Amino acid sequence: MAKKMETEEVKKLKEELLVNRKNGYFQIPDEKVKKADDFCEDYKKFLNQGKTEREVVRYAVKSAEEAGFVPFDPAKKYNAGDKVYYNNRGRAIILAVIGKNGCKNGVRIAAAHIDSPRLDLKPHPLYEKDDIAWLKTHYYGGIKKYQWTAIPLSMHGRAVLKNGTKVDIRLGEEEGEPQFCVTDLLPHLAAEQMEKKLSKAIEGENLNITVGSWPVRADDGDNLVKLNIMKLLHDKYGMTEEDFVSADIEFVPAFKASDIGFDHSMIGAYGHDDRVCAYPALMAALHAGTPESTVVTVLADKEEVGSDGNTGLNSQFMHYFIADLARAEGMEPSHVLQQSKCLSADVTAAFDPNYASAYEAINSCYINNGVGMAKYTGARGKSGSSEASAEFVAEIRNIFEQNDVLWQIGELGKVDAGGGGTVAMFIANLDVDVLDVGVPVLSMHSPFEVVSKLDVYMTYLGIKAFYEAK
Repeated sequence: MAKKMETEEVKKLKEELLVNRKNGYFQIPDEKVKKADDFCEDYKKFLNQGKTEREVVRYAVKSAEEAGFVPFDPAKKYNAGDKVYYNNRGRAIILAVIGKNGCKNGVRIAAAHIDSPRLDLKPHPLYEKDDIAWLKTHYYGGIKKYQWTAIPLSMHGRAVLKNGTKVDIRLGEEEGEPQFCVTDLLPHLAAEQMEKKLSKAIEGENLNITVGSWPVRADDGDNLVKLNIMKLLHDKYGMTEEDFVSADIEFVPAFKASDIGFDHSMIGAYGHDDRVCAYPALMAALHAGTPESTVVTVLADKEEVGSDGNTGLNSQFMHYFIADLARAEGMEPSHVLQQSKCLSADVTAAFDPNYASAYEAINSCYINNGVGMAKYTGARGKSGSSEASAEFVAEIRNIFEQNDVLWQIGELGKVDAGGGGTVAMFIANLDVDVLDVGVPVLSMHSPFEVVSKLDVYMTYLGIKAFYEAK
């Protein structure tokens, strides 16, 4: 007959053998909670300044240059401690700090994306109907279309005019500036609409943005409201209607990042996915000092639509950059990549008890439990995913634990519920070891996502520790 264990023996055995699922807040001292709060004050400023990939790249370039980074010259050989950046067409950026060992043992990569779901303008967007001017949109990324109606929107982007002039646009963010919206049907008349499936209640072709209602004062003529809007755009930006063809104009939520909760423990904002990982990765590069191995932070575009295109990580721009570093040190790029390691820094789903049936509770990530790891992503049968090896997961886990980084591991909901992907598989295809890590998010892909301040800070500490590891 087995000996009955004493209470203290059972307690000790649980501590040694079982996973501790206690709220991470209890595992963090007050001084570190304060550091997380301070870190996130600057993160909120970053969110408000960088609502599009172009704006994030401008922010990153400015921050990098202030920290001593210079534009990368592929013809130059760099020394330990040198800091360089490569601006890829104003929509993606790479920052590197040359290590004491250079590329000899591979490079350490943190890759995040800086694009977020939004409403893009069509090539011919402006029209007038029933005395109101509207802009036609084509939504970008995976959205719930109904969430984008009846909220304030701001206008961001760049127009390249017929004469070649580049005009940057940012309207609706400052006090006194106009904002915009997609209208919705009043509930009194919406009986038929509310009988539809959520995916059909708002059609993509109806995500038209209201932009004005006053006409040009004239005795006769048509499209006078449209003409007045075009006149205002011409007066402010020099645009004609044809210039919409050569413009990247996006409408995003006009909300400012703000604390959520009586305890100020969370942040609500547009664009946490994936700027909540991009900012920690950027800060880890800026604070890297002189690492053992060269560290590379990649902030990429196009992840929300598959990472295709020359600013997305399904292209070769990161590969070429690392190849230039390798050749400058007399090494074969393939040999450097084979020894390189990467944290694919992208968000994961935070368990939401309001929608618990979509999750598998013991394999989910939770608010305040630290940076979330995902051994694999993909959909259903792990489709569209790379899977990190047990050895690499153990290496990252140990780095985090040795540096007091609070971490957790989980999946993106129930197996058959759907799923999602990251840039990990594109980097893994270069023969690099990759693991997904990132911040758990509530209301992911909505116009107003929510994250824990503690998790944001732990993601920064995790990437920083990965960069500093020997």
